[in-house]
Amino acid sequence: MQSLVSGIQPSGTPTIGHLLGTVRNWAYFQEKYKCIFFIADLHAITMPQDAVALNDSSLKLMAFFLAAGVDPKKCLMPIQSQVPQHAEFCWILSCFAYIGELSRMTQFKDKAQSASSKAEPFGLFAYPVLMAADILLHEADFVAVGADQKQHIELARNLVNRFNLKYGEILKMPEPIIPEFGARVMSLQDPTKKMSKSDSNFQNFISVEDDPGTITKKIKRAVTDSEGIVAYDPSRPGIANLVEIYSAVGGMSVNAVTDQYTGIGYGQFKLDLADLLIETLSPIQSEMLKLLEDKAHLKHLMREQSEKVIAKTEPFLRKIKDLIGFV
Repeated sequence: MQSLVSGIQPSGTPTIGHLLGTVRNWAYFQEKYKCIFFIADLHAITMPQDAVALNDSSLKLMAFFLAAGVDPKKCLMPIQSQVPQHAEFCWILSCFAYIGELSRMTQFKDKAQSASSKAEPFGLFAYPVLMAADILLHEADFVAVGADQKQHIELARNLVNRFNLKYGEILKMPEPIIPEFGARVMSLQDPTKKMSKSDSNFQNFISVEDDPGTITKKIKRAVTDSEGIVAYDPSRPGIANLVEIYSAVGGMSVNAVTDQYTGIGYGQFKLDLADLLIETLSPIQSEMLKLLEDKAHLKHLMREQSEKVIAKTEPFLRKIKDLIGFV
């Protein structure tokens, strides 16, 4: 069986973008591949984090994975910082990465521009190498990512070529899996930007913890346009984003969604979308609350899963060390 890897940072509360673009797909992938779905807390600290908030967010993210249907009996669900091989392999791969290619990474440039000071941390610059290590350490055939991560996958593939040119066909070449729709849910108020859980404007995203009233208000206020016609047209990003969300939540094609609302205005469409989101999130919210009542159990599960990954990855990393010449 082929293998697949993917991860999410525990910074803030997950949004519907994480559910529709990532975790819902994980529940499908775990039936088809040998999967590793991890909490990327090493990635999270590339930007300043409050220690208590990071700890809580990691537990909340694990609860979200479980509540959304990810099954630790069918996959591995480690927390990144508990698997030291991730950071160790990252250092090895960083010696094969070029400063020029890292400086051209779009996400680094975007985050550096939005940083509060000009003293951007080195981790923000180098984290694509850690992402490559996350993938290559697990000898993954596939990596499930959003469309905005293509550049990072190309870096991982370049590192595979450089390493293998020197040491032989050791590292496996990963292929990205990017869902056609729902992979990149956009901001509700600025649909030219990706929906982000770290957005300072809470109207821009729908959290998986938002109550029904909040969801309805946010969808009602979501940016559309003056045309009043429910259609999927990338040149109309506001309504296109809402149609994609409806498509992903309802399991329908975008054409089926727009056909259903022929001759019906934005008002009814938005109300129906809000109801659909509420119906989808309600059981997940209930299960998350139940799981978070026993944080000791969640921590035990994290450690148990991480120890399994350590046992799985250590022989591979030892092989890499032997090739390099480490004693």
